[in-house]
Amino acid sequence: MKEKRMSTRYLASTAMFAAVSFVSVLIAKVIPNVAGFLSYEPKDAFIVIAGLLYGPMTSVLISVIVSLIEMLTISSTGPYGFLMNVVSTCAFAVPAAWFYQKHRTQKDAVIGLVFGIVTMAVAMLLWNYIITPYYMGVPRETVAGMLLPVFLPFNLVKGGLNAALTLLLYKPIVSALRSAHLAEPSASGKAKGSFSVGFTLFSLAVLITFVLLLLVLIGVI
Repeated sequence: MKEKRMSTRYLASTAMFAAVSFVSVLIAKVIPNVAGFLSYEPKDAFIVIAGLLYGPMTSVLISVIVSLIEMLTISSTGPYGFLMNVVSTCAFAVPAAWFYQKHRTQKDAVIGLVFGIVTMAVAMLLWNYIITPYYMGVPRETVAGMLLPVFLPFNLVKGGLNAALTLLLYKPIVSALRSAHLAEPSASGKAKGSFSVGFTLFSLAVLITFVLLLLVLIGVI
């Protein structure tokens, strides 16, 4: 019976994270694209929070679900966009969730997210070089010339924004899930290395920094 309740709670939480992630994509449509085609989406923050809570494979599952819904509803890039969305999100969320699962401390959350940012930025250089010429219909040399001045800063800023959002939103989201009995209470009754006011202010400062960098990239400032 306990195992069945756990399964029901997991499915409900996963569905909630998928729904919130997709809604965040819709809301982010108001943000101008970088270089005319690179769009920032905050969905990775919610997907990595699910991974921090339930493990890396949950991030993979939600990424595939949300990217598939995007492809079938609002995306104009078809299977190419689906593939790039899954690769980008998983490259960020899986390393972060895997690292955090090892110790579950505040320090490990930050290290894992930095690891995820670097992994995503490097992975997307390779995948954009391979895939982008096909769905943009441009020579590979053109894409190669965009890797360092366009794709690299965009993915670093995108990863930084989503990492900061993760640090800010993790505690309230998990607390809400536990209050609704959709997540297991922490073993000690209090999360190890619980998120302090100082840590929240640090996360907010990081978020503001990357918001300003995104505004620079889209030409607002």
